[in-house]
Amino acid sequence: MGSFSLMHWVIVLLVVMLLFGGGRISGLMGDVAKGIKSFKKGMADDSDDDATPAKPATRLEGHRVPEQDAPTPSATEEKTKA
Repeated sequence: MGSFSLMHWVIVLLVVMLLFGGGRISGLMGDVAKGIKSFKKGMADDSDDDATPAKPATRLEGHRVPEQDAPTPSATEEKTKA
């Protein structure tokens, strides 16, 4: 009871192709590739964030407001008009 031979793997692949079809498998592999790329990009972003020091948040009437995430009044007015 050793490892599978090449013929066993060919039979397994044929059965999988018959069950799922070629289009579904290629779509699944594409999704896996997108996930890997997204993961690598996220890891690169995390390492970039660690290299730069964090800016302290400003305080406004006892509430913490991040400097870059605060919406401008004109941006919120445009959203309500639309």
